[in-house]
Amino acid sequence: VTVPEGLAMSVTLSLAYSMRKMTATNNLVRRMHACETIGAATVICTDKTGTLTQNEMSVFETCFPFLNGGSGSRAAFVYEAMAANSTAHVSRGEKAEALGNPTESALLLWLEGKGVDYRQIRGDFKITEQLAFSTDRKFMTTRGLSPVNGGADILHVKGAPELVLARCTTFLDEAGEDRAISEKIRQDVLDGPEGIRSWQSRGMRVLGFAYRRGEGLEMERLEAESVGLCWMGFAAIADAVREEVPDAIKACFNAGIGVKIVTGDNQETASEIARQIGLLTENDRGARLTGGEFEAMSDEELVKAVPGLKVLSRAKPQHKLRLVKTLQSLGEVVAVTGDGTNDAPALNYANVGLAMGKAGTAVAKEASDIILLDDSFRSIVNAIMWGRSLYQNIQRFVLFQLTVNVAALFIALLGPFIGVELPLTVTQMLWVNLIMDTFAALALATEPPHWNVMNQKPRSPEAFIVTPKMWRTIFAYGAAFIVVLIALLLNIEKDGVTDYELSVFFNVFVMLQFWNLFNARCLGLGGSALKGFLSNKGFVCIAAVIFIGQVLITWFGGSAFRTTPLTLRDFVLIVAATSFVLWIGELFRFCQAGHGQENPCQNS
Repeated sequence: VTVPEGLAMSVTLSLAYSMRKMTATNNLVRRMHACETIGAATVICTDKTGTLTQNEMSVFETCFPFLNGGSGSRAAFVYEAMAANSTAHVSRGEKAEALGNPTESALLLWLEGKGVDYRQIRGDFKITEQLAFSTDRKFMTTRGLSPVNGGADILHVKGAPELVLARCTTFLDEAGEDRAISEKIRQDVLDGPEGIRSWQSRGMRVLGFAYRRGEGLEMERLEAESVGLCWMGFAAIADAVREEVPDAIKACFNAGIGVKIVTGDNQETASEIARQIGLLTENDRGARLTGGEFEAMSDEELVKAVPGLKVLSRAKPQHKLRLVKTLQSLGEVVAVTGDGTNDAPALNYANVGLAMGKAGTAVAKEASDIILLDDSFRSIVNAIMWGRSLYQNIQRFVLFQLTVNVAALFIALLGPFIGVELPLTVTQMLWVNLIMDTFAALALATEPPHWNVMNQKPRSPEAFIVTPKMWRTIFAYGAAFIVVLIALLLNIEKDGVTDYELSVFFNVFVMLQFWNLFNARCLGLGGSALKGFLSNKGFVCIAAVIFIGQVLITWFGGSAFRTTPLTLRDFVLIVAATSFVLWIGELFRFCQAGHGQENPCQNS
């Protein structure tokens, strides 16, 4: 009886129950252990697009100077740059819906809004070569025969505007002529009143467009050197922040969890989103790094810089992996989000990898522990709440079971010295073991999560599951139970041991543990044990089964359980007398609440 063999079942039940329930909060758990690990997370490294923002991109503004007062053929050239140099599609049902890369889809939807058939344009442009976009390259190129330019061999390039502009030696002026780019013009394009950085500082993603005639050009040279591109202009694309994200970020701060944005976007865009969600303030110095700066740092410099880092922009997949390793070397428990194939190493190496359910690739999902079905940062916070609550459920069972074990062990040992050879028979002990181990595991493992756990700091992954406070509670309640039960045994021995008196003792022992089951519900939460009690139907049913089962065994157990029927008055007296266990616990929790602690034993 003193061996808590129900612990393994309690852990498995808690994990399985949490896995099933977390799916309803848009967290599909692929590996059971992740339910608990996510609750110990101290840092979240999150993507920006789709996780912090709505991933519903739309073209907010375009800037192609050569279109001003130009002919329709100039506009057709811009349309070709958007439609041909893309892999996305738009479905044409009752409502046009984008399929594929969200950024490219925004361009196609913009074309659709202007009544332009991107499929016709793409079909007329005879593609001969294509270099797909990648997080390392940060631009995409498509080469083909352009009908807009009389069938000429044209290379279209689009991507990160700074990188595209850096490869340009000319630009299309308002007359539609190629002109050499001076440093002043280049600076105006970047930092002018309506320049690239002004849009990025408003939290928008900017795509730069360029082209050149492709005769004699090898595509591979684009990655290694400037090849004399001609700058066309750019498009500013808006992607609003999810409404629930600022509150979720605040919840992370309250929970002692750090948040770091790791994105391929420009620093200005990423920083503005970080400001909008409340992650970045004007006083944060050294909280922003670019991928280039991050890569140039030594490991020693990185260890000093990473704790204060909040935004890593223009990041590559290898930067995300290095960031995870550095954080783990500092003792952090790291949760990482990712959607691309190249994110798989970071997802796999992190303590908890979270893949995007909508935008994520199959490789990213396979490498992850949890899949975010709605791609939202809020779902990560919900997962942490479940993980912390799950760990507390296991602690509740351990607290309850060890308290039972302390009382049972000492009564079994001390009974013969008092003069009662078997205070509890073998069959009675088996019944106690069944209801206080198996049934209690079921009751406490299915306790629903409480949002109040998010007001506590992350636990150390190295911490022992039985805390000093739990030990004090176990021995305090255990000692109180032993004193009461020994006093009862002494009284029984003095008046002569009868089956009736031993039946009373048996019921007192069980009911003491029964009421303590309610106290165990509020471990780590405080508040009233009866608050939200009826909302946990599993707990209510199991408590009813224990109580009714105890009554039936007392009435009908006979010689098998060494019991004699007790009267209704006896049961009422036993229940009322033993309920002091609950009322003392309630008084203690009320006093704690009176010192300013919130009453949190309420289901979230």
